[in-house]
Amino acid sequence: MSQVLTRYSVLYESMRSRRVKAEVPRGLDMAASRLGTAIKHRRHAIGALLREAERVDGLRMEFRSMSEGALDEALRDLRERFARRRQSEEDVRRALAGVREVARRYTGEEAYVVQLAGALGLYHGRIIEMLTGEGKTLTGSLAATLLAWRHRRVHVFTVNDYLAQRDADSRGPIFRRCGIDAGAITQDIQPHDRMPIYARAIVYGTPKQIVADWLRDQIRLGRAASPWAARRQASHAGAAEMSPMVPGLRAAMVDEADAVLIDEGVVPLIIARSRREDDMAKTYREAAALAGKLDEGPDYAVQHTQRRVELKRRGEERLRQLFEDLVARGGSPIWRAAVRGEELVRQALVARACYLHGQQYQIVDGKVVIVDEYTGRFLPDRSWEHGLHQAVEAKEGLEVTADRETLARMSFQRFYRSYPFLCGMTGTAADATGEMQSVYSRPVTVIPTNRPIARVQWPLRVFRGARDKWAAIAASIEEVHRAGRPVLVGTRSIAASELLSRLLTMRGLSHQVLNANFDKDEAEVISKAGVGGLNAAITVATNMAGRGTDIKPDAQALAAGGLHVLLTEMHGAKRVDRQFIGRAGRQGDPGSAQIFVSLEDELVQRFTPLLARVLRERSREPELGSNELAGRLFRLAQSRSEAKDRRNRAAVLRQDDWIDKNLPGG
Repeated sequence: MSQVLTRYSVLYESMRSRRVKAEVPRGLDMAASRLGTAIKHRRHAIGALLREAERVDGLRMEFRSMSEGALDEALRDLRERFARRRQSEEDVRRALAGVREVARRYTGEEAYVVQLAGALGLYHGRIIEMLTGEGKTLTGSLAATLLAWRHRRVHVFTVNDYLAQRDADSRGPIFRRCGIDAGAITQDIQPHDRMPIYARAIVYGTPKQIVADWLRDQIRLGRAASPWAARRQASHAGAAEMSPMVPGLRAAMVDEADAVLIDEGVVPLIIARSRREDDMAKTYREAAALAGKLDEGPDYAVQHTQRRVELKRRGEERLRQLFEDLVARGGSPIWRAAVRGEELVRQALVARACYLHGQQYQIVDGKVVIVDEYTGRFLPDRSWEHGLHQAVEAKEGLEVTADRETLARMSFQRFYRSYPFLCGMTGTAADATGEMQSVYSRPVTVIPTNRPIARVQWPLRVFRGARDKWAAIAASIEEVHRAGRPVLVGTRSIAASELLSRLLTMRGLSHQVLNANFDKDEAEVISKAGVGGLNAAITVATNMAGRGTDIKPDAQALAAGGLHVLLTEMHGAKRVDRQFIGRAGRQGDPGSAQIFVSLEDELVQRFTPLLARVLRERSREPELGSNELAGRLFRLAQSRSEAKDRRNRAAVLRQDDWIDKNLPGG
């Protein structure tokens, strides 16, 4: 009987997660919602959190003096209070002090007061900003323990499988001492082995893994309106039991919250299956060939910001003639319909002009693999929709993949809004405060650093053209390297990282490249990126560099001035620049950072092309020096890029609200 009730409870929890989410407010309602969020959480603002953290710190000697048996008894009593939902504020303080002591005994790490404040912020459902190197892993493990006691199950989202497994293993002894089992869901775990892991109190995993498993559960549950209906449906289908893999959504903690909740939150995760062999492959190849016969300017215009192509009158006339010729030579009959033909060619032109090899995608084992533009990582299980992926494959002369039937689709932000409790941490959440509050009703709290920041920000260097910029970057790297300092160089794309690698090789500078092509070497490369002295490390990386891990300068590096971070372009979001620059000067260490840009960079070419052209025409020297106008130009382009991304996310939110209203069971 108990097993039946347990299975019923799991079904109930899983189906309850389907409930319709409240629409994201807009206009005056949004302002009122943000005000309501601020009022609701005002008791846990930073001042209050720091005062509570000081009280927790005051219990340090009491718990440190406990024997192992006495500590176990204290933890057991506190855990029972949380399980019965009778915990007081004093119980929360004592619980945090107890878990802190467990962490000290197992790892030698004793949380600072600011880390205690961060853990309390997470416990109270806030998004906390803690700068790189301030100890988010320890902070998160303290909070996860209390949240597991309080909510029974917690999903901890990390940016990759390596970090998920690392944190589950390294924090495992702490959790077990506190009466909690933890595990990690990674890509190589087979479906039949996942259910026991999901049954644990704390589950680490990437958004892709957990959301995909939850979606597969919903496909199996179908349109069942109740747990009993789901069991009857399973018996009719011949299945022994209808046991979801993911036993409901209770609480979530998100690491790198700005990237996961904001940047990647709008990307839909799609569960699909192949329907048939693609009978449009020939048509996509013909469209790619037709696109190559048109001239940008006279025949079509590219809107890089929107990633759209508009055909001009001459282009339309040329296409009609090309369509007639192609049909006469035995081409696809589809070219008889001019409107549909133009649509296919426009898609092929978008693939040529806006989706570039080494930037938006890479070719791996003869397949087009999308590159995440925010993290620089491969997304092997994702494909672009509406024929774009096929258009890119045709452009590259690869096999055009078969069309697929969508079984389930959900944006990540809609999934996160399904959790009754949500919190997160990152190094750059403050720049996304408005969206965190309006989309997720989560306030953002900036946790102060344990030690003052010693990093020096060097002036922005602006160049007229890309060639001069790259030459100056290579020279600057060599100069810093000769001073015995490690250098971390950030690039926006795989192609840019490989270009710089060639320039450094020509100068005889030994270096490591970290991009999606070498992601398996990430942990090893990052572990050596802080080496100083005669063989000071040079690491060239996309945004993926060390997310979730710290670059620790050695003694020689610190004596020479610490880690130097050099950005070769400004990113579309200021947060991404801050995230990368934050690798230097952690925990009060010395360090420096500098950004190099050119008037040919993608950012200004997409968002301020006319202003960039005017400034370039007025400039005579390769480097513009401390040109304040140029600095304003790049900041304007960055703000326009951020505004565009916000509009795109708002559009996905509207789609999510429509899905919730009209297809609540989907």
